[in-house]
Amino acid sequence: MPAQPYHHGDLRRTLLEAAARSLETDGIDALSLRQLARDAGVSHAAPSRHFRDKQALLDALAEDGFVRMSAALERASGAESATSPAAVRARFDALARAYVAFALAQPTLLALMFGLKHSPDARAELIAAGHASMEVTMRVVLDAQATGAIGPGDAQRIALVAFATFHGIATLASGGLLDGVPADDLVAAALDLFWRGLQP
Repeated sequence: MPAQPYHHGDLRRTLLEAAARSLETDGIDALSLRQLARDAGVSHAAPSRHFRDKQALLDALAEDGFVRMSAALERASGAESATSPAAVRARFDALARAYVAFALAQPTLLALMFGLKHSPDARAELIAAGHASMEVTMRVVLDAQATGAIGPGDAQRIALVAFATFHGIATLASGGLLDGVPADDLVAAALDLFWRGLQP
């Protein structure tokens, strides 16, 4: 059902954007539909048109986060298949850097996204949105195999290991656990090691 228009535009989008900002500055516990309504200049009941309760808001935040992350990965890695090993390596590097940048910009949201996606009662729409970002990674891996840049193998497994590697770097970096090593330097080193290990 399309969002109802309000005097300031799409209230659902306004609430999601405000909630994402609040999440990073104040945490999940401080997130409040009433406060979001006050900040948006609408009645305290208005958000219930879009989110029945706080959990519904958190689910929507997580799903929206995955959609935005997948879009960022798509933009970074390019829509067209690469035709040379160098081009596909550049796409892979851009994909990894885009993921880490997204994760470092909103670490609390990232934790929420993956936590809710893997919860026993996760919504089907949220799971599908989460899988989309992995599919972007898999396409780059398949293109790399097609150009001969990397050897054959289970593309899904390779994509998962890549995802886990860069997710781990981002998580350590956002927690200040890299012992002073800049995240960009570690990403560059991981890319080189990962790519070298995949070459035929």
